[in-house]
Amino acid sequence: MKLEDLKKITVLGAGIMGSGITEVCARGNYKVYMTDLTNELVTKGLEKIKASLVRALEKGKITKENVEATLSDIRVTTDLREAVKDTDLVIEATPEDLELKRKVFKQLEGLCPKHTILASNTSGIMITDIATVTNRPDKVIGMHWFNPAPIMKLIEVVRGALTSDETFNIVIQLSKKLGKIPITANDGPGFFTTRYVASWITEAIRLYEQGVANIKEIDAMSKMAFNWPMGPIQLADFIGLDTILHIASYLYSETGDPRYAPPLTLKKLVKSGFIGNPKLKSGSKGGFYEYFKVPEE
Repeated sequence: MKLEDLKKITVLGAGIMGSGITEVCARGNYKVYMTDLTNELVTKGLEKIKASLVRALEKGKITKENVEATLSDIRVTTDLREAVKDTDLVIEATPEDLELKRKVFKQLEGLCPKHTILASNTSGIMITDIATVTNRPDKVIGMHWFNPAPIMKLIEVVRGALTSDETFNIVIQLSKKLGKIPITANDGPGFFTTRYVASWITEAIRLYEQGVANIKEIDAMSKMAFNWPMGPIQLADFIGLDTILHIASYLYSETGDPRYAPPLTLKKLVKSGFIGNPKLKSGSKGGFYEYFKVPEE
C-alpha cells in the first residue's frame, strides 16, 4: 500500500484525543469513522469536534466551507465492525492500559482487511507488546499524538520490533500531509516524550509530598524559571491523573527505576475519584487543584 491508496481512516475512541485526531484527519480530506462504546460517547466526541471547528472558524483559520466539508467526512458509530470495514488505517486512542489495548488489537486483527495498518496513540506502552496479539506485526506502529491534536504539531512515530518500512513510511508521509511534524523514537517503555515528562511530573509531586514547596508555588516557579506554559502539576491535571498513574506504574514495572514509582498522593487521589481537570475528564471530581483547594490566580 502507498499513501495515495489510503482513503478511509478509523479512530477508536471519541474522547479528547480520539475526537481531536478525527478532526485533523477529516480536515485532511479523509473519510473518517469515529467509534466508541456508547452513543453518548460518540455524540459527545462529535460535539467536541464541532466546537473546535467553530473556534477555528472564529479565529479565521478555516472557512465555513471547510467546516461543512470536514463534518461531511466524519461518521460516528458504536459498531466496531462497521467502523473498520474496508478501512486502510486504524488509529487506536483508548485508555493507557496494556491489556485493554491488546484486547482491542486482537479484535481488530479479526475484523480489519489484511492491508490495514494498525496504529496506536499510546503515550508509552511498547508497540512490540501490543503487536504480539496480531498476525500482522509488520503493520503495527505507534502514532503518538499530543493534546490538543488539532493544534499540537508533533507526532511521535514509534516502530515496533517488526514494523515494516512500508508501514513506517506511510505513517510518516500521512503525518506530514496532515500538517504535523513526525519525529521517530525507538520502541521502549515511555518512548522519549512520555518517559521524560513522567519523570518530572512524578518528581514534582514527590517534592510537594516532602514539603519542599506547595502546589501553586511548584507550578509558578516552573513557569517562571523554565518558561513553561504550564506547571508540572497543572499538566498532570490536564493529562489526567489516572493516565499519569497508568503511565508511571507501567514505566516502573518495566524499568524498575524508582524515579517512576507512582507517588502515594497520586494513588490516593485517583482512588478517590480525583482523576484530573473536571472540564477535561468526564466524571472526575477534580485534580490536585480541586482536591487541595488551591486558590485561583
